[in-house]
Amino acid sequence: MAALQERLRAAREVADRTPKGLCVDGEWRAPRGGATLPVEDPATGTVIAEVADARAADATDALDAAVRAQASWAATPPRARGEVLRRAFETVMARRDDLAALMTLEMGKPFAESQAEVAYAAEFLRWFSEEAVRIDGGYLIAPGGGSRVVTMRQPVGPCLLITPWNFPMAMGTRKIGPALAAGCTVVVKPAKQTPLSMLALVDILREAGAPPGVVNVFTTDRSGEVTDHLLRDPRLRKLSFTGSTEVGRALLAAASRNVLRTSMELGGNAPFLVFADADLDAAVEGAFQAKMRNTGEACTAANRFYAHSSIAGEFGRRLADRLAALPVGHGLDPATRVGPLIDAKAVRNVTALIDDATAAGAETLTGDRPVPGEGHFLAPTVLGGVPLGARALTEEIFGPVAPIVPFDDEDTAVALANDSEYGLAGYLFTENLDRGLRVSERLECGMVGLNQGIISNPAAPFGGVKHSGLGREGGAVGIDEYLGVKYLAIKAAP
Repeated sequence: MAALQERLRAAREVADRTPKGLCVDGEWRAPRGGATLPVEDPATGTVIAEVADARAADATDALDAAVRAQASWAATPPRARGEVLRRAFETVMARRDDLAALMTLEMGKPFAESQAEVAYAAEFLRWFSEEAVRIDGGYLIAPGGGSRVVTMRQPVGPCLLITPWNFPMAMGTRKIGPALAAGCTVVVKPAKQTPLSMLALVDILREAGAPPGVVNVFTTDRSGEVTDHLLRDPRLRKLSFTGSTEVGRALLAAASRNVLRTSMELGGNAPFLVFADADLDAAVEGAFQAKMRNTGEACTAANRFYAHSSIAGEFGRRLADRLAALPVGHGLDPATRVGPLIDAKAVRNVTALIDDATAAGAETLTGDRPVPGEGHFLAPTVLGGVPLGARALTEEIFGPVAPIVPFDDEDTAVALANDSEYGLAGYLFTENLDRGLRVSERLECGMVGLNQGIISNPAAPFGGVKHSGLGREGGAVGIDEYLGVKYLAIKAAP
């Protein structure tokens, strides 16, 4: 208890000194109307900060600043743009523990996981600081010989970046990093539940030398209204969004009015396949990682567990034992391994999925109910023998629940895995390399973990297919989302 209280005190001090306003044109200021919105600790339900509540005029101010800065930032040498990101990387790492404490306070994830996210977020800054100097073009002799074809890649222009609450810093750097490296200015709108991590990051980018207007941020309780206002502005040239498929569809429709470049990282319903020849110890560990990272509140989280009928019972028992042993509590408590869900609505939604599955005949192997007391806690839950019609197999759970379904053969497993409108991530465990490659190729998803439960990597392209989104973030191709190709035709000398 003493350790928790000390960490709470330190985290609140970090929150107190984190900017709470809007960052517009390099300056922190209050919104025009002076309104604020509360930020809560999901482990206690108490308000930890009040941040600016922007309206449409404030968002326009931010876009005005981005537009004014666009030409000069695009003309800034790539090395100089990269150095801003590199300095930001170094500062984030130097303040890793403070930023992790702040993240846990507003989002709830265990402190060690917040530390891991801060490091992950920083790596996108470092990665794209190096990619800034690798923006290339091309030269080609036209087939007919009469001209030369020169191609160049240029920044698309001012970008609106909308980030989610579940990874409040990493989802920001995964967008800000390539945008700034490419020469784009940005307006960032973080989720209202977890704005402090982004406000702290933007302040670090200012310290690192991002010129006024290059990085702007606003927080708001009227996301739909304010975002739609910005999407109607013809000066905006790019939208990048991470969040639900439902909201993504609406944003795509709105972005179509001005034919914006878009990249969308949307919902997931990841299958996790365990074949009869799998190393069960490795499969259980991989399942733990793929399910319980961020308390299951991740788009890449394993959502549907399909285990061969010969080992499904043993796999379920081992996974239940592993999850039942996890201490649940405040993320700043050193003993905690499972933090709260983001809010009371999330607890109700996940509980409803559990109730639906058990009512249809699923067996509760561990967990099943919210944890009594303050905060938004739910015990890790494993469900065996889940019927195929259960909502937990078709809807994104976004919580610590693992529904298990047995299968009898490879074709059935693949068919079950692909029976979803989503296609972000998938996982499979097998000791047969041929099967591993064959099934990986057959899975309808953008990313596959073969015998591993963690797939996110700044050096790899992140993204999905079907209703899980458009475009890729991270890796060598991540910067492409912020660059357009221009063709120059040069008449050849006779």
